Amino acid sequence: MSKKIESIDRRDFVKKSGLGILGAALAPSLLARLKAGERLRTAHIGLGGMGMADLDAISSHASVDVTALCDVDSVNLAKAKALHPNAKVYADYRELLKEMGDQIDAVVVSTPDHTHAPASIMAMEMNKPVYCQKPLTHHVSEAREMSQLAAKKNLVTQMGIQVHSFYDYKLATLLIQSGIIGKVHTVRAWSPKDWGYDGPEPAGSDPVPATLDWNLWQGTAPERPYKEGFYHPGNWRKVMDYGCGTLGDMGVHIFDTPYNALELDVPRTIINECREPTGFGFPANNVVTYEFPGTKHTAESLKWVWYDGIGAPEAHEDLMLPNGDKLPDQGAMFMGEKGRLLLPHFQQLPRKIVDGKYVEMDIESFNLGKPVKDYAAESNKHYHQFVDACLGKGETTAPFSYASRLTETILLGVIAGRFPNETLHWDSKKAKFAEKKANKFLKGKYRKF
Repeated sequence: MSKKIESIDRRDFVKKSGLGILGAALAPSLLARLKAGERLRTAHIGLGGMGMADLDAISSHASVDVTALCDVDSVNLAKAKALHPNAKVYADYRELLKEMGDQIDAVVVSTPDHTHAPASIMAMEMNKPVYCQKPLTHHVSEAREMSQLAAKKNLVTQMGIQVHSFYDYKLATLLIQSGIIGKVHTVRAWSPKDWGYDGPEPAGSDPVPATLDWNLWQGTAPERPYKEGFYHPGNWRKVMDYGCGTLGDMGVHIFDTPYNALELDVPRTIINECREPTGFGFPANNVVTYEFPGTKHTAESLKWVWYDGIGAPEAHEDLMLPNGDKLPDQGAMFMGEKGRLLLPHFQQLPRKIVDGKYVEMDIESFNLGKPVKDYAAESNKHYHQFVDACLGKGETTAPFSYASRLTETILLGVIAGRFPNETLHWDSKKAKFAEKKANKFLKGKYRKF
């Protein structure tokens, strides 16, 4: 058993980290520097697999200087440092922000989910634009706070849902909003990935690798012993203290286009059909059904069903394809008044289905600035959009004002997994469930570390 954990309020955490009063005193301002033709100086927090991909993409922009690097794993840090030898290196993002505040212009957060909000909010309170990986946060309360803070400070922000900027997803949005299948009444989305764990919490502990600062890796999450193969690297998505399961991983990507195309807000009800909670790992298989208020693109209300885990999705007539074709491994299906639209994940064009047959669409009439044959987007497009917005050139398409609502929707489904087969009723204005027992999972206490 670990020692008793000292927990603190999120706002107290910032104050006690010594960063709460920074920001206003930082000089010169980003705007003044950019007007003088300066380059964008970036700091990168989290340099694992996705963190390195983010680093490579952001740094490929011609106007970026990578100024600071941070990771709790010295192996990851060394790899990044070799690519950017002039950057200063840190293990603790709090020290980076405190020491480099006046030498960085924007921050990229690519840590495990539980550190997204603590690191991002610190940077935002210092008036730094932030690119944060998905899901935006680990808790609903954090998502709302990040959106409010970005608006208050008028910051450039972007969530790392790269496919949001891909041609095929933009096309699907235009098709749906054109009314190509009429008002949509149901969406079914799926991923057979298995970021769940149905076994018991591991017993005992293993020696912490010499290259890893385990205390910093846990960050604000509850303290627990290190166990090889369960957390770092790679498996933390399965554990409730650190990740958000398959729904919080692939769900964000696959939800994004239907959510955006239908202009949805957060749901009214949520039910998750899954096994009983263990308090440690997420269920390996989930069927989550949401009911959303209607929009101009939907029926009076919208039903949304998410399937994940090995074998997903469950067989359903809505998902039957013409000619006995097999469903794409991951994707979404829109059901409307005039037919269905299949959107595979990813880099495959959507397909219209009416009366059990594929229907050709006049895709060329939806002008997205490039021929259909070139529909695959540049891999760095979403990242460069963030950099350009920081430089005063255009806007981001997945700012925290949007990303927070999408993330909230995802996280409500994750919380519903703690109450299997029970319908939860969400009051968006009050940010509370009608079922009081569920409200304690909307936020978490930050451990002092």
